[in-house]
Amino acid sequence: MAPTLRTVVRRLALRLGAPAGRDVLDRPVRWVAVSELEDPTPFLEGGELVLTTGMRLDAGNAGPYVDRLVNRGVTGLGFGVGLSHETIPAGLAEAALRAGLPLIEVPRDIPFVAIGKLVSDLIAAEQYDEISRAFAAQGRLTRAALRPEGPFAVIDRLARELGGWAVLLDEAGAVRHAGGKGVTDIGRLLPELERLRRPGAGGVPASLALSTPGEHVVVQPLGARRVRGFFAVGLDRPFTPVAHTVVNAAGSLLTLAIEHGREHVAAERRIRSAVLGLLLAGQVEAGCETLKLLGEALPEGPLVVLAVGGDREEVLEAAAEGFAAADGDRVVIVVAASRAEETALTLREHGPVGIGSPTGPAGLRAGLGQADRALAAARRREERMIRFADLAGQGLLSLLDSAAAEAFSSALLAPLREYGSRADLLESLRAYLACNGHWDAAAQRLGVHRHTLRYRMRRVAGLLERDLDDPAVRAELWVALAVSEAVAG
Repeated sequence: MAPTLRTVVRRLALRLGAPAGRDVLDRPVRWVAVSELEDPTPFLEGGELVLTTGMRLDAGNAGPYVDRLVNRGVTGLGFGVGLSHETIPAGLAEAALRAGLPLIEVPRDIPFVAIGKLVSDLIAAEQYDEISRAFAAQGRLTRAALRPEGPFAVIDRLARELGGWAVLLDEAGAVRHAGGKGVTDIGRLLPELERLRRPGAGGVPASLALSTPGEHVVVQPLGARRVRGFFAVGLDRPFTPVAHTVVNAAGSLLTLAIEHGREHVAAERRIRSAVLGLLLAGQVEAGCETLKLLGEALPEGPLVVLAVGGDREEVLEAAAEGFAAADGDRVVIVVAASRAEETALTLREHGPVGIGSPTGPAGLRAGLGQADRALAAARRREERMIRFADLAGQGLLSLLDSAAAEAFSSALLAPLREYGSRADLLESLRAYLACNGHWDAAAQRLGVHRHTLRYRMRRVAGLLERDLDDPAVRAELWVALAVSEAVAG
């Protein structure tokens, strides 16, 4: 805050050249300007103490001169006597009194530069005091951040430092903690939060300030790379530069606390991913032993493996249940069978979900294969969630050794794949079998004439050297196609 006119008058033992009220002398002096111009206002900003010897002033222009200074918003007028004028001209004193402009008599033995130096020193001292108070407040906020309650303690300390209220909000705008008294209706801030979710120039979200006659509110986003929450501060008066500095310091501490907490979560996630890797690799004993060292254990009862597509980071954040690990283009999650359905319903909002069948710890690897097949089917069909048990024929396939089944499928269908890269033979065979050998239905599914389909099937029978009318042959071919589809998915 700038020094007042009263302080300048008292420090230099000056006297008023015209009567002035108490409130007038409490005006802040933001700078000192020396000018002998008849109209110095083009060179003023407002808030200055103007000093002059009145070289260009007389009874005729004193009134307009004072009016121009008042309109410009100057704090006061200092008149140096003993040079151009032995005393303050009566017309100038009358004009100042009429306009309410403080008029100060400056004796000849006090140079104008002394007044300028005094005001400059007072402003510097005030700025130093503000910085000191801001640093002290930052120290107290930092100590609050080190307390067990962390961000909540920072919010409470911030409210006390500013003498207002402070609120910590999550990413959706829900209140996590409030400190101080007279907390405003947070609901009215929610429409404004959407603006803060959109990055400003340089990718950094901006803050916002709201003011009413009885309340002033500042809202800032929290998060280093993206918005992970907000905090709001409210006062019954405008924010000073010191208050803004304290608010910014609190924002930095809250962001650090949030991001640091996320680092702990990420570390815990990496450990769980490693344990999941052991379980899926069949090293159940090693995985369970690792969990025991961490004070954890696998859920009791049957387990289910989920394979989830979509944004991996979003899926990992949403996977509050079980053990999760990002692998390739999906996230693998192991949960208790009793929680599988509920977890899948939550995760399908972030991407397609494939659900394996319930199994024990030793069967998790097979469960992952089931979940992957279900996820592949969900992606092909553009569905949000598919259970492995709901896939036609998958109950039988789950009984087969996967390596042997893949070798059988590859060998049986190889002639069709090698025949001039004719993928339409495989598709035609799949449609023919799916329609139980009904030519018209299969041809309609493929979008070809039934004679074209008959020609293709004769070619398939010849290349495979199999009788497609034999039910056993059809069953083998259907299993081979199902295995091939699962491997490709």
